[in-house]
Amino acid sequence: MSEAGSKNPQEAERANAKAAKKAGGKREIAAGTQVAVGEHQRDPNYVPRFKKRYNDVIRPEMMKKFGYKNLLQVPRINKVVLNIGAGEGSQDTKKIQAALNDLTAIAGQKAVITRAKKAISSFKITAGRPVGVKVTLRRDQMYEFLDRLITMALPRVRDFRGIKGNSFDGQGNYAMGLKEHIVFVEIDYDRTETVWGMDIIVNTTAKTDAEAKELLKGFQFPFMN
Repeated sequence: MSEAGSKNPQEAERANAKAAKKAGGKREIAAGTQVAVGEHQRDPNYVPRFKKRYNDVIRPEMMKKFGYKNLLQVPRINKVVLNIGAGEGSQDTKKIQAALNDLTAIAGQKAVITRAKKAISSFKITAGRPVGVKVTLRRDQMYEFLDRLITMALPRVRDFRGIKGNSFDGQGNYAMGLKEHIVFVEIDYDRTETVWGMDIIVNTTAKTDAEAKELLKGFQFPFMN
């Protein structure tokens, strides 16, 4: 008699239920991990809204305004770098891990810990100790983050009146800061023990600040000057 046949119906039912629960649990964990690091499966025909806006609206308008001869001359966003300075993490590893988890949730991509390159005795920081977390976004993840930043996060900033329009570095790159990372909908305020400040760097291929600013205006960056 086979092994399956040797079990009574109740034992077989319990065994099948146990196996199904175990398999289902593995699938749930795997799916949760994929979503956390921004690796969930996508529709192959999916195009982020801001990417489509660049191709259909921004690029043609900039070609007309600046007189570019071909599409390759039109400035584009190359990458977006997010950074949270968590100096307290040098003394408390739980806080650096919390910052890492929060930035990963905000970015939709796994963040990494940044470490001190040299010791600073006045801040009790030794070389190699964690001082913050960062993540670099490119391609679709970059466009999706900018969409969420402009349409959902910034409007939730307290007494928001716009962002500075002169925070360019002279080489077409823009930097801005947020005082509270909890403006992102991915962060559960009730479960957040520490509110972090956050730096956002937008790197573009523009050769001048004027071109870079026009590019970001096309993405509806709410400049106040």
